[in-house]
Amino acid sequence: MLTFMPSHKPQIMGILNVTPDSFSDGGCYVGSDALKRRIVSLVSEGADIIDIGGESTRPGAQAVSVEQELERVIPAIELVQSLTDIPISVDTYKAQVMAEALKYPIAMINDVNALQSPQALDVVVRSTVSVCLMHKQGLPKTMQQSPRYSNVVLDVIDFLNQRIQACVLAGIAKNRIVVDPGFGFGKTLEHNLTLFKRLQDFSSLGCPVLVGVSRKSMLGQLLGGLSVEQRMLPSVVAAVLAVQQGAQIVRVHDVKQTCDALTLLDALGL
Repeated sequence: MLTFMPSHKPQIMGILNVTPDSFSDGGCYVGSDALKRRIVSLVSEGADIIDIGGESTRPGAQAVSVEQELERVIPAIELVQSLTDIPISVDTYKAQVMAEALKYPIAMINDVNALQSPQALDVVVRSTVSVCLMHKQGLPKTMQQSPRYSNVVLDVIDFLNQRIQACVLAGIAKNRIVVDPGFGFGKTLEHNLTLFKRLQDFSSLGCPVLVGVSRKSMLGQLLGGLSVEQRMLPSVVAAVLAVQQGAQIVRVHDVKQTCDALTLLDALGL
C-alpha cells in the first residue's frame, strides 16, 4: 500500500504503457528491449511510482480482452520488479486482471471505472493495496460525444464521494483510497478547465488527489493545436499548477522534466 501524507513531497507517477494504441506513446514500449529501456529511464529520472497500463482508454479506444491485457501487463510487472523496487501501480478496470496482478507485490490498482466493474470491488477488498478511483462519464469509445453535467465540479465530487463510501462500506480503509477527477474522460475542454481551476475543492473528499493531464488534448487545444509531441512543456507546467492546488500525485510521461520543475518549486518555496 502507498501512503500519502500532506507534509510529504508530491509523488510522480511515471506512465508505462504496454499498448499499441495509447494516444501519446502507443507501441513505443511493446518489445522487451524498449520496455526495459523505458523502465530504466523512469527510475533514473526520478519516478516515485510506475503505472503499468495494458489497455488504452483514450477517447475512441477499443476494448481488449482479458487475455490480451494480461499478456501485456504481467510480463511488464515482472520486468519492473526485476529492475527496481519502485512501487508499481496497475492501470486496469477488469477484476480478472486485478486478481492476477495482485499475485505480485504491487502497491496500487489505478481504476478508471472506480471499482464499478463486476467483482472489481471484491478483488481489491481482499487485498491490502491502495486504489485510485477515477471519475469518467460514459465509455472510452463514446465518452467525448456531448458530455453533459449539471455542475461538473459538484457532479464529479458527488460521484467520487459515493465511490469512496461504497469502498469503505465494503471494507477498504479510507487511507488506501486516492481520487482522480478524470480529466478528458467524458469532459469537454470547458469541463476540464473548470475542474482544474477548482482542484482544491476535491480536498473535501479527505483522500489524496491524483491529476493526470500529461500530453492530453486539452493542452493542445489551449495552445493552438499543439501535437502530442509538442506538449511536454505544457504538461510540466500543468503538473506544477496541479501540485500548487493540492494534488499529491501527478501522472506523467515526462518524468525528469516534471521532477526538475517540482524540485525548483520546492526550493523557491512557492
